[in-house]
Amino acid sequence: MAIQKLVFVTGNKNKLAEARGILGDHFQLESVNIDLPELQGTNKEIAIEKCRQAAKIVNGPVFVEDTGLGFNALNGLPGPYIKWFLESVGLEGLNKMLVGFSDKGAAAYCNIAYTTGPDDEPILFEGRVEGKIVDARGPTRFGWDPVFQPDGYGKTYAEIDASVKNTMSHRFLAMCKLREHLAEQETQA
Repeated sequence: MAIQKLVFVTGNKNKLAEARGILGDHFQLESVNIDLPELQGTNKEIAIEKCRQAAKIVNGPVFVEDTGLGFNALNGLPGPYIKWFLESVGLEGLNKMLVGFSDKGAAAYCNIAYTTGPDDEPILFEGRVEGKIVDARGPTRFGWDPVFQPDGYGKTYAEIDASVKNTMSHRFLAMCKLREHLAEQETQA
């Protein structure tokens, strides 16, 4: 597979680093920080609309991602609004939201929307990891990672080494689907 140029619309250096680690050497990954409006809707609707808007601005192929964390006890909230919940209440506040609920289960998900340009409909790739909300543990460099412990692991995302996280996370699962799609497109070209 030849090296493909990809534009990832993100201003988050941690997301960019993870994407580069996951996609590997087959892609020349560039990031563009575009201030897209904060949309409302389902996680999938948000990713698709952000991709449409970014493709118009870039006037070419782009991908965006919308990541969320949904609590089982709250029927999937905060979901795509986790960034704002985290900024408002912090890691401790996320735990307090589940006080009184026996179900601490949660799902981390990443929706990547990719399009070849402003006139093409975005394609959606989803990665989802089930887990639970725990008291914050580990470095606080990357959003809500310290409070999410994926099923089958005794550590939170923040405590898991990046080399391991990049082989099992919600972002990894979605990026793998994107990578497979791009490889298929290349073989058909």
